[in-house]
Amino acid sequence: MPVHGRPSFTGVFHTSPDGYLFCEDLQVKTVQDEFAKASEYGSPFFMYSKRQIGDNVRSYVEALQRHDLPYILGYAVKANNNLTILRILRDLGCTAVLVSGNELKLAMLAGFSTDKLVFNGNGKTQWEIELAVTHDVMINADSLFDIDHISSVARQLGKKVKMLLRMNPDIDPEVHRYLATGSAVSKFGIPETDLDTALGKAGSDDNIDLVGLHCHIGSTITNIDVFRATVSAMLRYNNHVQGRGFRLKYLNVGGGLGINYRKYIQVCMCIPSGGELIDSIADKIKESGLCLILEPGRSIIASAGILVSKVIGIKRNETRSFLVIDGSMTEVMRPCLYGAYHHIQLIEPTSGTRRYSVVGPVCECGDYLAEDIELPIPHEGCGLAIRDAGAYCASMSSNYNMRVRTI
Repeated sequence: MPVHGRPSFTGVFHTSPDGYLFCEDLQVKTVQDEFAKASEYGSPFFMYSKRQIGDNVRSYVEALQRHDLPYILGYAVKANNNLTILRILRDLGCTAVLVSGNELKLAMLAGFSTDKLVFNGNGKTQWEIELAVTHDVMINADSLFDIDHISSVARQLGKKVKMLLRMNPDIDPEVHRYLATGSAVSKFGIPETDLDTALGKAGSDDNIDLVGLHCHIGSTITNIDVFRATVSAMLRYNNHVQGRGFRLKYLNVGGGLGINYRKYIQVCMCIPSGGELIDSIADKIKESGLCLILEPGRSIIASAGILVSKVIGIKRNETRSFLVIDGSMTEVMRPCLYGAYHHIQLIEPTSGTRRYSVVGPVCECGDYLAEDIELPIPHEGCGLAIRDAGAYCASMSSNYNMRVRTI
């Protein structure tokens, strides 16, 4: 097995023959040194590749166009809400998918056209609904009470709201239970038993234009068959809805495609690309005649970002060696929250190897980035990178312990 800190592949993030990590044409260590000169808060920081973002978006778009499918590619803002990244995605033809009123404000600031935005959420508040209805945003109704609340706001504003019903198809996405959003025990979506009641509410309300169905069954999904099963379930619902006299325009099948976080250590995981996901469902979507809405987040931005950190020091006890860095759970929460894996590598050359648990300075035993991994032996101040940190890292970061929030 290769050493954990020496990936043996090339790409947008690649290691030079002399042991330095590059992001596109920039040496990451040089950027780290420049930041250190400019500010006492120069480390840790997130670094992103515009080229990788474009490649990830094109994986979806090229497949959608190859199959000649009408589509809306809506980036899930919750994955990473960096304003510059949002503007890049807007220029690449994406729209945005939102889960809060403040995300809607940010999407408008980024210049997205509001009539293609999609607003999700199982607990939308009054002001958030008002903002969405005012700007003609499509809204996914998550429950019967959500339909009532949206209707009430639309009536007060004298507007007609474009609504999709978020269904819960009770499909197991085969992921961590915190990330499974389409199972019967999840807080999200309308169960099939409530579908006719929801249709009754929508059909009798002049302020509601029911334009589609929506579901999102989970995140970090690696089994492509799950997506095909989800589309089959949603098309069955669509047939029922059409039979009730509704003429829908959209089928929103959410996002949730995972990435191979372990590819650097040559673990064989055949995870589908965005294009392969589209290939697997295109025939069913085309047959339906509906416009496909997708909500990818992780698969667009995760591989495009790294957290650049540095070594504070090394300590040992009777059982293990701790590599203490200035990055922490306040920047990369996923290992602590989900037991998730992020590859860690040094960004500059060194020699020898040792096994370490990589931990941060936050006053929590859960503040670890990796446990018992093999790394080249670093010196104090040595730079390192936490890979695939583009999604659900900066957007979940915090000021806990009054640390400066890294965005």
